[in-house]
Amino acid sequence: MQTIIVPVTPFQQNCTVLWCPETMKGAAVDPGGDLPRVLRAAQSKGVTLEKILVTHGHIDHAGAVADLADELKLPIEGPHREDQFWIDGMPMQSQMFGFPPVRSFTPDRWLEEGDTVTVGNLTLDVHHCPGHTPGHVVFVHKPSKIAIVGDVLFQGSIGRTDFPKGNHGDLIESIRSKLFPLGDDVTFIPGHGPTSTIGEERLYNPFLND
Repeated sequence: MQTIIVPVTPFQQNCTVLWCPETMKGAAVDPGGDLPRVLRAAQSKGVTLEKILVTHGHIDHAGAVADLADELKLPIEGPHREDQFWIDGMPMQSQMFGFPPVRSFTPDRWLEEGDTVTVGNLTLDVHHCPGHTPGHVVFVHKPSKIAIVGDVLFQGSIGRTDFPKGNHGDLIESIRSKLFPLGDDVTFIPGHGPTSTIGEERLYNPFLND
C-alpha cells in the first residue's frame, strides 16, 4: 500500500490518499476540506480514486465528504453508525468552528469491528475504536504495517474526549485492546501531526504509561 498525507482545513487535519500500486486505484481517507489539494495529490501519483473512507464524523475529517462523493460519484464507507449524530450535525459544526457551510451525508456503508474494506487489490481491516467519538473506526493494512487511526492516537498524545459522547476510559481501552496488538513495528498515520509507531507510543506516550 502506498500513501500520501495531505494536510487540510485550518485544523491541519491529515487527509490520507492511499492506493494499490498494482491497480493505481485509491481512496481518500478523511477528506475534511481543501478538495483541490486532495485531488492534485492523487493526480500527482497517477491515482484514480474509487471510494472515500471516513474514520469519524468531526468536520475537519468529514466536512468535504459529501462534495467529493458528488464530484467523482464515489461511495462512502465509514464510520461506525454511532457517529451518525455528528454527521447529521455537520451544518451546525460548520457554524461552531467557523467553517464554510458543509453538508451532511449518509455513508453507503456503515462499518463495524471486524469488517474489511477493499481498495484496488488491497484489503484493510476495520477496528471500531470509540472514545474520541463513539463511532470512530481505524483502518489497518497488515502487509504494509500501516494503520490510519484518525484522532484515537497521536505522537506523544491521545484524542480529546471532551466532545459530546466522548469517553476517556473507552479511548484508553480502544488503544490498548485494538491498536497495541497490531504490533510495535506498525506505523500509524494520525489525524493531526507526524506519524509514529505503535511501539514508540506504547513505551513513551505519557498518556499511556501506567
